[in-house]
Amino acid sequence: MVKVFSLLKRKEGMSLDEFRHWAFHEHPELGKRIPGIMHYRMNVVLDDNPDLPFDAVSEFCFADMAAYQAAFASPEGQAAGADAIAHCSHRVRLLTEEKILIP
Repeated sequence: MVKVFSLLKRKEGMSLDEFRHWAFHEHPELGKRIPGIMHYRMNVVLDDNPDLPFDAVSEFCFADMAAYQAAFASPEGQAAGADAIAHCSHRVRLLTEEKILIP
């Protein structure tokens, strides 16, 4: 399984409540349309601390590298990426391979 973790920092001037609403209600509408996606999770910090380097972590899961590449090359994947860029001042994407060590 291939997982993509994105570390997200909200745009300057955006409140945590606004960011949380975007992350839990608006952005998922785009994320759900990405072809080949197996799981999509979003985690947003509980406390508003502007000094934190990131405010959220998203997780996308795909069966394999080919599915990941096709997903983000698709119009739906491109739209989700553009939406993230529009709402985040900084985004770090970690492309990982999951190995379950303790089932």
